[in-house]
Amino acid sequence: MSGEDEHGGGGAETPGAGRQRSRRARLFRAAGIALGCALVVSLAGAAWAYWHLNQNIKSVDIDSALGDDRPAKSMTTPSPYGAASPSPIPSGALNILVLGSDSRSGARNQELGGGSSDGGARSDTAMVIHLDEGRTKATVVSIPRDTLVTRPSCPRESGGSTSVSYGAMFNSAYSVGGPVCAVKTVESMTNVRMDHYIEIDFTGFADLVDALGGVTVTTEEDISDEDSHLELDAGTHHLDGTKALALARTRHGIGDQSDLGRIGLQQQLVKALLDQVDTTNLLTNPTRLYRVADALTDSITTDTGLDSLTELMSLGQSLKSLSSATTETVMMPVVPAPSDPNRVVANEPEASELWESLR
Repeated sequence: MSGEDEHGGGGAETPGAGRQRSRRARLFRAAGIALGCALVVSLAGAAWAYWHLNQNIKSVDIDSALGDDRPAKSMTTPSPYGAASPSPIPSGALNILVLGSDSRSGARNQELGGGSSDGGARSDTAMVIHLDEGRTKATVVSIPRDTLVTRPSCPRESGGSTSVSYGAMFNSAYSVGGPVCAVKTVESMTNVRMDHYIEIDFTGFADLVDALGGVTVTTEEDISDEDSHLELDAGTHHLDGTKALALARTRHGIGDQSDLGRIGLQQQLVKALLDQVDTTNLLTNPTRLYRVADALTDSITTDTGLDSLTELMSLGQSLKSLSSATTETVMMPVVPAPSDPNRVVANEPEASELWESLR
């Protein structure tokens, strides 16, 4: 038997075969390096995106400012996982005060809101969002900004306190004491603990609607409002952020031209936003998801319990079963104020009964 047969036809390797194996080895190494680089870039990009979104969020330490002199927190069913291992997704009842600020500071806010940039701001929109235990149902209660209330003494950020004011406009609380005074005023008039606080301004609302791809609303009457610059025929419309904001601000072009008519439009927009989120499928569209997250985090001010991306994501995840069909919108019952027909006061006992139902 020849030497070639003894070695299974091994013989000496030809120069061409050696060069082919060498080229394949270099290609595999290059592919491995490229894959490793892509993985590093991807992880770095994800880390930067998380850092960027986290840095966007502004917050106010309302709990420290108000201390313990507040309504009791909501009583909820204990977690089935036990105290040592809480459920990763919260599910207890929750009350969130959401304010829409009418600040004209900044070029875009001034452009969208009109008027002068005086640096001041009021709570143009105020909603108490009550999430039922289980987070499958919600009640959104709008508080008219023209409501006359007893504004409590509030701590100032610079030190000292504001004085108690009787018969003050509800939205003046934000003007004199910011988010802390707004929360304290709502808690004082409702005896309901505000577990969280979220504030959004003109620009933020418009950008959020645009990032979601707009919202669809149906109006029952023609709207023509010179102040909000909205011209809209009765019917169904898909609105971009600028027009959606104009609809939220419209008051002179509908009904009795009061803040009460505007509240109905704002509540309609809340449900339209929920519908848009449901149909957008954000989890299957990472680019749009990032745009929405960027617009949201860049435009809101929260309490310190929601001032991280992780906390906001946890809240959002807990609301995945919420829809417009399971969200009820109401307005705090009011009647014209005896002292001023252009203002309103809480209609009792209906208003107290409403807040009691949330407690």
